This record gives sequence, C-alpha cells and structure tokens, in this order.
Amino acid sequence: MVKETIKEAETRMKGAIASLEEDLSGIRTGRASPALVEKMPVEYYGMPTPLMQLASISVPEPRQLLIRPFDPGTLKTIERAILASELGLTPNNDGKAIRLNLPPLTEQRRRELVKVVHNRLEEARVAVRNVRRDLMKDLRDFEHEKMISEDDLKHAEEELQKLTDRMIQQIDGIGERKQKEIMEV
Repeated sequence: MVKETIKEAETRMKGAIASLEEDLSGIRTGRASPALVEKMPVEYYGMPTPLMQLASISVPEPRQLLIRPFDPGTLKTIERAILASELGLTPNNDGKAIRLNLPPLTEQRRRELVKVVHNRLEEARVAVRNVRRDLMKDLRDFEHEKMISEDDLKHAEEELQKLTDRMIQQIDGIGERKQKEIMEV
C-alpha cells in the first residue's frame, strides 16, 4: 500500500518536471530552436493545429528558423499565426517557406525571460508540493482506517519528503541551466 503510494507520487512529480521542461523549451534563448514555434497554434480548416503538424521546422543558421509547410496553401495562415504570437518576430515569406530571423536578445529582455523562468520554476515546485500534500493526506487516511500502522505512516511520510526534496532539487537544477542558457551572450 505504502510502496504504491510512493510510486504514484514519483510518477506524478516526474510528470510535473516533464511539463516544466517542455514549458521551458519554448522560452527563447540566444539560439534558434524549433521548440520555440513547434507548438504554436495555427488555424487550419477552422481548427487550431500545432505548427509541427503542418510544417517541417529546421535551423539552417544559429539565429534562424526555416519553416517549410507540407501544404503550400497554409503559408499565409502560418505567417499570420507567427505575427499574432507573442514571439515578436517578423516572418520572411519567400513563397515556398518562411524564415524567422532571431535578433540577439537585449540585456533587459534576458532579465525578463529569467523572471518568466523563475515563475515557471515556482509553479513546478508548487505542483510537486501539491502531490506531496495529496498523498500525505491519503497516507493519513490509510492510517486512520487501520490499513497501515503508525510506524508505517511515519516511514512513508519521511520517504515522501525525501522524494519531494529530490524532485525540487531537480527543478532547481533545470532552472539554473535554463538561466545560464538565457544569460549567455
């Protein structure tokens, strides 16, 4: 009973970390990355569709993205979606593909991005702590219903706290790497 609860906690906490990593991959650094635009919703036949399903995205140069739509008819729609996004980039359409030139980040913009990263990190920490809180409650309910002993409860709570500390440490490591990436000139 206790082992399954700890296993569930680990799975849910790893899910929060995976979500954080995916979230942070979309935050711009000094280099061009397809992750910057691949999840961008594009209106395709009345449905918002992720850009990666409509086009191939490559990095021909360190500060440039090349978007080649599978269907040339979607070129204008993709261009509009990029303009409407909060990326602040101007697409260059050559009739067959779209090039996005990423200007170098200013010091002020880098600091803003670091703040965004810190907010996302805090959200991930809160998500991990919420998992801990929910499962602590479950463990206390098990003990209250005499499904586990008081000693088992104490041991499980310690185990859950160690797991939480390990996951938060992992989140902090991810944040430090991303911050270093952003501040790199």
